[in-house]
Amino acid sequence: MFPMITGFMNYGQQTVRAARYIGQSFMITLSHVNRLPITIQYPYEKVIAAERFRGRIHFEFDKCIACEVCVRVCPIDLPVVDWKLETDIRKKRLLNYSIDFGICIFCGNCVEYCPTNCLSMTEEYELSTYDRHELNYNQITLGRLPMSVIDDYTIRTILNSPQIKNK
Repeated sequence: MFPMITGFMNYGQQTVRAARYIGQSFMITLSHVNRLPITIQYPYEKVIAAERFRGRIHFEFDKCIACEVCVRVCPIDLPVVDWKLETDIRKKRLLNYSIDFGICIFCGNCVEYCPTNCLSMTEEYELSTYDRHELNYNQITLGRLPMSVIDDYTIRTILNSPQIKNK
């Protein structure tokens, strides 16, 4: 008779524990009812990137001195720098500069260590293409300034920064 009573007590304890877990999960669900949705309708709404977002690299051809620091600090030796030594003025002349964004890991080392600040990170994150070879950018496409999301009148921007929401 005692095993039957202990079995009923265990069953009762397990029932109370399960009811408590269900109640706790229901309270968590109710706490999320008043929150705003996080989902955005992507092509028509875009999130403004954070201030330190590391997007596509912008390159200024005129500032580059072909020192190849960006190649040395890159963990995958990605930037391709072609230069020619001008013997009469004893300086390097930059011929071609390219980065393959299909391989780039967007670490930002090239931007950080560039002595002339000819490289900078932009807010552009839409780099998808159907052909992988289109991601190989030369100095002309790297020099193109990206269109800011804020300036595009066809898109509703969503401020995703908590600092901006609090102001």
